[in-house]
Amino acid sequence: MIDYIEIKGFKSIKELKLELKPINILIGSNGAGKSNFVSFFKLINVIFNQRLQKHILEEKADNLLYFGRKMTENIFGKIIFSTKGREIRTNNAYYFNLMQNKEGGLFIDSEGSGFRVDREDIKNNFFVVNNLLESSIANSKLFRDIYLAEHLSNIQVFHFHDTSSTSYLRRSCDINDNQYFKQDGRNLPAFLYLIKVNHPKIFSRIEKTIQAIAPYIDRFILEPNRLNEREIELRWVDRGDSESNFSAYQLSDGTLRFIALATLLMQPIPPSVIIIDEPELGLHPFAIGKLAGMIQAASSKTQIIVATQSPSLISNFSPEDIVVTDKSVEERQTIFKRLDSTSLDAWLQDFSLGDLWERNIINAAQPFTKK
Repeated sequence: MIDYIEIKGFKSIKELKLELKPINILIGSNGAGKSNFVSFFKLINVIFNQRLQKHILEEKADNLLYFGRKMTENIFGKIIFSTKGREIRTNNAYYFNLMQNKEGGLFIDSEGSGFRVDREDIKNNFFVVNNLLESSIANSKLFRDIYLAEHLSNIQVFHFHDTSSTSYLRRSCDINDNQYFKQDGRNLPAFLYLIKVNHPKIFSRIEKTIQAIAPYIDRFILEPNRLNEREIELRWVDRGDSESNFSAYQLSDGTLRFIALATLLMQPIPPSVIIIDEPELGLHPFAIGKLAGMIQAASSKTQIIVATQSPSLISNFSPEDIVVTDKSVEERQTIFKRLDSTSLDAWLQDFSLGDLWERNIINAAQPFTKK
């Protein structure tokens, strides 16, 4: 689990120090910076997988640095992970500092792996490597780096926005592509088939959860393609016709997204950190309630970070689960504020969190006082 995150000089985030909890629901208006926070985890993934230079060519350093290259020289990031042992709670930490080069790109000026560090520490208890084009963590044989690599590889950002006729979610896939659930859901049939074979009780719960929001689905058909047993696709039987056999192309966008979300959040062994951007997209209000329940249940096994604009979704959580993002005109950056029940107690006697969000009562720039 990520205990603490620090970001400096990245996109709209000039400086951020934030403690994370098992459930972290980010809310904010359009352009407030929620997606930039999610993008930071994508940057972590890119760095760990040694794709930084390719990423910079695609995204441009000017677009990654806070107010561009003329305003900001570097991007700094730090993450502290915690692990509960039998007797003590230990931590691993990672930090990086990206600096500009003369060609207008970025390189890793310093990269540190730490053990038993505190939040302000970037020197003591860190092993530091300098002047790198790509990260050294993934290939390192250091004991602490091996543990750190496991943490970093388990940070996954998922998005199921594309449900068009050409999307990966609707296609068949290699039946053996099932080591883990891919971030865009491209191996959905293979991964569901694995759960069906190895964890039938969990598969049954996933199927029943999906049927609750799509009652017309009688059951899923997950079998190897008879003409090509190396491929599998998601097919289903309509409740009104036991002889029917429909493909994922006959599912609505919202239903298909919900199937992917249910698979992600109800899988038997999830990644240690699941990050989802706007999971409520295209979902019916009843499905959003089910989504909230899945997030709460999954948080006992994995840490959840969600960016959303849905009042219905946040109404299912406690104030301590909610982080409000806002664009500060004075500070010229995105600011973050975690809610707390005490300051909202008077409001919550009459309104839900979703109501307060719709009425613009809760934001990161002002205290929550009810007159």
